[in-house]
Amino acid sequence: MVQPRSVITGTGSCIPPRKIPNDAFLEHRFFEDRDRPYSPAETARIVSKFRDITEISERRYVADDLVASDLAFEAGKRALDSAGIDPETLDYVIVAHNFGDIRADDRRSDLVPTLAARVKAKLRIANPSCVAYDLPFGCPGWLQAVIQADYYLRSGDAKRALVIGTETLSRVSDPFDRDSLIYADGAGAAVLEAQAHSAPVGILSHAVRSDTLEHADLLWMDRSFNPGPGHDQLYLKMKGRKLYEYALATVPGVVRECLERAGLGLADVDKVLIHQANGKMDEAILKRLFKLYGISEIPDGIMPMTVSWLGNSSVATVPTLLDLVMRGELDGHALASGDDVVFASVGAGMNINAVAYRCP
Repeated sequence: MVQPRSVITGTGSCIPPRKIPNDAFLEHRFFEDRDRPYSPAETARIVSKFRDITEISERRYVADDLVASDLAFEAGKRALDSAGIDPETLDYVIVAHNFGDIRADDRRSDLVPTLAARVKAKLRIANPSCVAYDLPFGCPGWLQAVIQADYYLRSGDAKRALVIGTETLSRVSDPFDRDSLIYADGAGAAVLEAQAHSAPVGILSHAVRSDTLEHADLLWMDRSFNPGPGHDQLYLKMKGRKLYEYALATVPGVVRECLERAGLGLADVDKVLIHQANGKMDEAILKRLFKLYGISEIPDGIMPMTVSWLGNSSVATVPTLLDLVMRGELDGHALASGDDVVFASVGAGMNINAVAYRCP
């Protein structure tokens, strides 16, 4: 039976050109907790071991004169160009983020108007029927926006949606916290269109989970570890070990649920595109996922990664990864017609989601 299917017709990303290598953090003064500084020798040890723990060797930071909505605009424009469509034909512009536009000079979050409204204005879209709104959902925000767009498209309420994930984590990371080595900036976007197909293609299924009773405080905002004057603004904080354990215990199950809803087995999956939070954590999640299916040998190249050179840009990691694969800019990785892909992400909330997708 012919029915509307949600198909990705264009992708784009904005990767800031400013590279920050791990060695740049050797000059930082890290604290273990508030008012508990590490010695210079301990800081050097933290930096030297960081790559082994996370696989991150460098990350990207945005230029001082740009904010998250600027990155979102660039990624969105590239996605629209890739899709070859008139922006005026969009029914939705959905921008996933968590902190709004944070300027380099005062580090204050600016959320009015919404980032989606700013992006729509920058794209010069006059169509009042194009609805622009933001979606905060932690790191899985972009994927959650894709899920929402899929509902609009399959219901017949919309024909086209631009879904963007953008973040400047460098401006909410505490320079005195060693976790600041993880964070990065960037934006990624995709155009989704409703297309009539008799065969199951495009978005096949999704699964979402939120755990708040015991896990809402794994990521939170708090004052700097440095108690000195001038460091009283709020920064992103996390309980890294507990977050790692939570992700490892729960993400594989959500992915499996998503695949089962699509009628797929893990052996059918050609690529796993997962949130680029920590290379070692993602590898452990993949291993646990294959273990759920009783598969001991993981196919080479099934999980493309960018975290080693782009760091963790929150909602931007998955759409940026997708764009690089779609454009053939990740060596050894490509997608072809009929390929089955599963997307997955985990982050503040705690929230997890997964989407199964078949390339048309």
